[in-house]
Amino acid sequence: MTIAQEMLQLATRAREASRLVATLPSGIKNDLLRRMAEALLENAAPLKTANALDLAAGRAKAMAPAMLDRLELSDQVLQSMADGLREVAALPDPVGEITGMWLRPNGIRVGRQRIPLGVIGIIFESRPNVTADAAGLCLKSGNAVILRGGSEALHSNRAIGEVLRQTLSERGLPVDALQVLTTSDRNAVTELLKLEEQIDLIIPRGGEGLIRFVSEHSRIPVIKHYKGVCHTYVDAQADFAMAERICLNEKVQRPGVCNALETLLVHQDAAPQFLPQIARAMAQAGVEVRGCDRARQLVPTLAVATEADWYAEYLDLILAVRVVDDFEAARDHISRYGSLHTETIVTSDYAMSQRFLREINSSVVMVNASSRFSDGGQLGLGAEIGISTTKLHSFGPMGLEDLTTRKFIVLGDGQIRE
Repeated sequence: MTIAQEMLQLATRAREASRLVATLPSGIKNDLLRRMAEALLENAAPLKTANALDLAAGRAKAMAPAMLDRLELSDQVLQSMADGLREVAALPDPVGEITGMWLRPNGIRVGRQRIPLGVIGIIFESRPNVTADAAGLCLKSGNAVILRGGSEALHSNRAIGEVLRQTLSERGLPVDALQVLTTSDRNAVTELLKLEEQIDLIIPRGGEGLIRFVSEHSRIPVIKHYKGVCHTYVDAQADFAMAERICLNEKVQRPGVCNALETLLVHQDAAPQFLPQIARAMAQAGVEVRGCDRARQLVPTLAVATEADWYAEYLDLILAVRVVDDFEAARDHISRYGSLHTETIVTSDYAMSQRFLREINSSVVMVNASSRFSDGGQLGLGAEIGISTTKLHSFGPMGLEDLTTRKFIVLGDGQIRE
């Protein structure tokens, strides 16, 4: 069997399974996810053994520390995966929800009802926790899912998939509703992306190179974000102690994720006091700070920021800093260099905070809070399937509702069109 035939067969089985999953009652889906959560924790030892193989291979290839961090299935990550499944189980089921109903002059009633998308393909790198998160969200929203992780997490993804599929089997549900590709052959992805009759949506999660490859080769609609160039703007009316806490959390807690801070913009009136303060704090945390000319006049020890730094998604302990004249200059910088991911303002000026919310049109906009909250779980969506910066059909972190679409329903009592 060729790889093209294998992918077609796999996707066809997923399509058939999706028809049953779409009709499952909420109670059955919720029980399934809770049992999956238990199974992950019960199988922690074999999952960590499989993960150790991937970590060893990553270290042998000199994988960056940030990427190794994303790859590791620690006790904390396993617990978070289980908690995410339980949180999704506890969320309202969007399938079948009627969103609006209106009466037409001829007496018919028209409404819209949420239905699953069908079959979702998810192509991702490094983070094996995506396997559980995606399975939970897709199954709860009535969809079948095909998962293809990166070769660097091959053993981990296979092991997680086996645990979750076994739970489906124990419940008498179709295991083909959840499929994990275990081949490292890149042609498998290329062939999968051709199957627009079997797969309804593709969601790539990973670096910009992966996402551009998927977008360029897919015949199937793609939900994506290329990168996370997240900004924080420290206003003239900011609480500097608060701003320091927020910026450190955004940059240092997990620098290798897409909602980490990459560029700090500081109002010129705040810069003389705040820049030396935040530069010291970042240096103590091991962060290399690269500043514009105005920033380096205030803190001469800063490295020189070039034009390329304003576009950069470092995913590392590096921060670009620019002093700006005012809010308009900060807004224009974000508009020019941003990636529509997440932007934050730190300010005690209510009017300025509201203006920031209105005029900054990224997928997540925050006031006095860390960009690290730009995450489906943190925003109350349970786990997240990914983050979209494409505006269609979703914008921002994607949860259950974003994995459904709406059909029109019409209720009449014999009306005919004249």
